[in-house]
Amino acid sequence: MTRAETLERESRWALPVALATLLSVVLFIAARFVLGVSGDGAAEVLRSVDENSGSVMLSGLIQAAAFVLLAFPLVYLFRAARARSEQVRSQLIGLVVAAPLFLALAAGLTSAAQREAADEFVGGEAKPALTRAEAKEKCVEEREDDGNDSLVDEYEPGKGETPLKACEDRRLEDDAASEARAEASLAPLATGFGLAGALGLVVALFYTCLWAMRTGLLSRFWGSLGMALGIATLVGLIFFLLIWLVYFALLVVGKVPGGKPPAWERGEAVPWPTPGDRAAAELEPEGGWNGDEDFPGGPEEDESAEPKRKRKQRE
Repeated sequence: MTRAETLERESRWALPVALATLLSVVLFIAARFVLGVSGDGAAEVLRSVDENSGSVMLSGLIQAAAFVLLAFPLVYLFRAARARSEQVRSQLIGLVVAAPLFLALAAGLTSAAQREAADEFVGGEAKPALTRAEAKEKCVEEREDDGNDSLVDEYEPGKGETPLKACEDRRLEDDAASEARAEASLAPLATGFGLAGALGLVVALFYTCLWAMRTGLLSRFWGSLGMALGIATLVGLIFFLLIWLVYFALLVVGKVPGGKPPAWERGEAVPWPTPGDRAAAELEPEGGWNGDEDFPGGPEEDESAEPKRKRKQRE
């Protein structure tokens, strides 16, 4: 594409991409509020899932839609970097698109797998892999480490029940709930798509932000932050990714302080100056360098230099 075609395409898609990005952020936040699931252990969580099955499915669909919309800013930034540097590997556009789509599938499948596990557990079909003797042994170790009062506070034994017995029952229930989750028919698919999507998002964010920074589309701060956020999302720090997405949405429509970097307006790479370039610019005279006389130690300043000896001509 020519430079004019690149600028026209980016201008045409700027507002839709910004709106899709902001909507993605809103949906990510809404999915957390809609979920409505709580609980300390696996058993309590599955009971909560069973009581709020509709909210769980709705939350999964909202989160899936948010991941689908996440593809818009990633593709937009990748194509902008590719248009400004032939070194950007165009084949990776498939990964940039596939990563959020895999995460969307994982979100929907995870919700369905949770509902399936909750039905099995609440229906009494799930069986623990842990024996009562093993559960008692773990509870005894916990009582020795934390004391009997800790068991009373954590497990809240019922009438006529000892804290040790309440601990055993809770551990067996939690183990049965964990087994129900692992044996859900959709669990392997959800795990597979989730792992593939998460790793793909790491690579897509890192590579895209790296070249966006090299071509001048993103500042060093926001480019480096975007590169790091791919890894941060693997450990659940998605809040910082949402901040980056809000910034990017404002950037593409020119609503950030200072406006867009020059690379967006020129349609070509405008790399950020290195510290050496900035230092040279500060030392440069107002009229520019004017030959050797502007450099320290030039011919005019080096008065102590001995004159060059003339080479004797052979007779």
